[in-house]
This record gives sequence, C-alpha cells and structure tokens, in this order.
Amino acid sequence: MFFRKKKKLRNEFNDSLIEELEQLKWNWHNQKSLLEKSVDPSEEVIAQTRLAEVKYFYLFREVKRRNVRLKR
Repeated sequence: MFFRKKKKLRNEFNDSLIEELEQLKWNWHNQKSLLEKSVDPSEEVIAQTRLAEVKYFYLFREVKRRNVRLKR
C-alpha cells in the first residue's frame, strides 16, 4: 500500500526527466546548428552552445544512473 505511491511518484519523476532530456537535446542541437552556420560566432553563442551541451549530458548521466527506460 505505501510502496505504490512511492513507485507512482518515481514513475512520474522519470517521465518528466525524459521529457526534460528530450527538450535539452533539441535545444542543444539547435544551438549547435546555429554555431555551425555562423561565419564569425560570438563568445556568447559559443558559451550558450557549450552550456546546452553540458546540461544535456548532465541529465543524460542522471537518467543512466537511475536506469530509466524509454517507453516505446
């Protein structure tokens, strides 16, 4: 009885984690594409791209650590 709620909360958090991971991946790829298309990118664009990449890989490692599986 008590563990059902815990499992439900874990599943909800895992689902939100996967959604956030997909959003960060999309953001990172867009930043990367913008950087590649730039002739003379500014330091700010380079920093934003690097930050998007770091955020994505941090969340990716968290998902792997928690053994979250994608539901397809």
